[in-house]
Amino acid sequence: MITIAVDAMGGDKAPVPEVEGAVQAARQFGHRIILVGDRDAIHHKLDTHDLSAESGGSLPIEVVHATERITMDDHAAKAARSKKGSSMHSCARLVADGKADGYISAGNTGACMAIAKMVLGKVPGVDRPALSGVFPSQKGTPVVVVDVGANVDCEAAMLAQFGLMGQIYSRLVLKVKRPRVGLLSIGEEEHKGNALTRDATPLLKELDIDFIGNVEGRDLFSGHADVIVCDGFVGNVALKVAEGLAEMMSRMLKESLSATISSKIGYALSRSAFKDFKKRVDYAEIGGAPLLGVKGVCIICHGRSDANAIKNAIRVAAEFASSNMNQRIEEELREFARAG
Repeated sequence: MITIAVDAMGGDKAPVPEVEGAVQAARQFGHRIILVGDRDAIHHKLDTHDLSAESGGSLPIEVVHATERITMDDHAAKAARSKKGSSMHSCARLVADGKADGYISAGNTGACMAIAKMVLGKVPGVDRPALSGVFPSQKGTPVVVVDVGANVDCEAAMLAQFGLMGQIYSRLVLKVKRPRVGLLSIGEEEHKGNALTRDATPLLKELDIDFIGNVEGRDLFSGHADVIVCDGFVGNVALKVAEGLAEMMSRMLKESLSATISSKIGYALSRSAFKDFKKRVDYAEIGGAPLLGVKGVCIICHGRSDANAIKNAIRVAAEFASSNMNQRIEEELREFARAG
């Protein structure tokens, strides 16, 4: 049974969505869940749920008490160093000690990344761990974008590593047979871009991956590439623009449908189509962003994550844990270094 630790005190409305999402995940996926945080607050919310399992007994959920909480207002690096009793720290230690196969947190992103690097360490050969976002595409296939915020300043060699890690994630977890890897730039021509993209191109060409060259911003959603590489500054801006655009389109579509629907049948059909659209663009369906390159499984969720997002983040963490991905990253980076 895969065990996933959940930072129950991380999100904006913690511990309500964390507890509810954990109950849903334990019931639907059968994973063992460790809820980490204020014991009294967690048990208070757990007591409102039916924890009985269909096979008899109780759902495999346990609680580990943490004395501190890292908030969104905390300075990331300072909190990572000083709040060693936090729920976020405790989750990372459970993974490092082999008591959990991975952990998720909807808390302070900077602190979560710093703690993961501090407690879990980096996969040998990785210069900087990277945060990978998953975007929906017109083709219905997921697009992995690396990096979406972990490293705002990057070197060309880091982008090459992002490309390698991203295609391994796409291949092993998202089940894309031969992921096409593109480099985000301002034009498809190789000479376009800045010094970083021009320096990264020859390094990406040397990798044993299907590198298709430069791609543009519209390819984040076109499905032309399965993996898109960029520095964390550009990637984070792209992620936030995508989230804002999806929310605006959902609101506008809902308003338009409400204003034009004149029959019950039309309302039912339009409502079904709207639900399908919202599901395709909702970050809650994706769950969270894996931190690639750390020795363990760390999934970072949106601060506004609801129970569905937490449930799906647990699913992603379990899929990541069962993929043996970190070993593949280490092996392929070693082969690349040997070839160079």
